Order: sequence, then structure tokens, then C-alpha cells
Amino acid sequence: AVPSQSREPGKEYRMRTTFNKEESMLMMLYSPGSREGLIRELAGMKVQLYPEEKKLCRLTEKVIGKLQSMSDEDFEKLDFYPQ
Repeated sequence: AVPSQSREPGKEYRMRTTFNKEESMLMMLYSPGSREGLIRELAGMKVQLYPEEKKLCRLTEKVIGKLQSMSDEDFEKLDFYPQ
């Protein structure tokens, strides 16, 4: 999906990172308020998972990857509490 932004000459074009409901819930539960802080919290949680918690481990890895690929500015625009 391409975001509904028009391209401006001279500006770098980036696709907006999107998160599904499970990813958003995980971020809402662990976010200390910053992108880097959330990455640290998720990484710390991930190492404490039991081997049989494969689904949560994969979800956490996916969220960490998305967070690492986005900017702090884009993270600050996220709304963890949509109405």
C-alpha cells in the first residue's frame, strides 16, 4: 500500500510503516515513550520468553524490525490509543 502523500521534488520519499492490531497492542503494553526505549523493552522481554512461545517471539521480532526501520519522528506520530 502506498501512502496517500504526493511526492515533493527534493524530498526523500518513504513508505509509512504500518502495524496490525497485535503489533500495536504489544507496543502499547511495552512502550516507555520512545522508539529506542521500546526496542530495548521488547528485546528484554523476548529473551525471557519460553521456547514454546514461538508466536509471541515472531511477533516481537517483527515489531522490533519495523521499529528499527522507522525514524523517531515517525514513531512520535503513532497513535497507540485510536478512538
